[in-house]
Amino acid sequence: MKEKLAYFSKGEWALWCGSLSVILLFYFLFDGGDAFSLCASLIGVTSLIFNAKGHPFGQVLMIIFSLMYGVISWTFRYYGEMITYLGMTMPMALLALISWLKNPFEKKKSEVKVNEIGRKEGVFAILLTVVVTVMFYFILAYFNTSSLMISTISVTTSFMAAYLTFRRSPYFALVYAMNDVVLMILWSIAAQTDIRYLSVIICFAAFLANDLYGFINWQRMKIRQHKARKD
Repeated sequence: MKEKLAYFSKGEWALWCGSLSVILLFYFLFDGGDAFSLCASLIGVTSLIFNAKGHPFGQVLMIIFSLMYGVISWTFRYYGEMITYLGMTMPMALLALISWLKNPFEKKKSEVKVNEIGRKEGVFAILLTVVVTVMFYFILAYFNTSSLMISTISVTTSFMAAYLTFRRSPYFALVYAMNDVVLMILWSIAAQTDIRYLSVIICFAAFLANDLYGFINWQRMKIRQHKARKD
């Protein structure tokens, strides 16, 4: 039991518990009637602390969160978010789960092997993201998506982050942090109509803190794994 508790550092426990506390606080202050959104937020932020450690279980939780967040987005006609998470983020999380399970570091199921993307693949990822962005812009426009431009930017950052997650690059967390900022702006617009959505903004603020930590920790993992391979 002590070994399981020691998997996360004191700082990571503080980050996770603090994130849960803030989400719960704002839920009871502004959104006490929507238990579904609360459950989605708690699952989402928990997935990020596991992702920050490179643990495949984080991707399992991300698949569940994507499904729930798609439903939440549908209720406010944010079809871009719904289509993005159900049609892109969720399938990519499944692919990432398979990739992470197939590439453990030193046969440790609790930590994935960090991968470095070359310049050519980086250019390919950018071009692919541009194509996906343009395609989704017209799809979202067809469905009269609210806040079309912001929703389209969300598609851009979500796809790039999902691709980098699949490829096990530390930069996936940094791009997800950018996506968190976009989503905070998007749901701020929704909160002007319905104050309950303030809890969703707080949820993505907690996501932002966890994603930034995830990027920092993956950089540490990369250095540690590189040294271990040398030894």
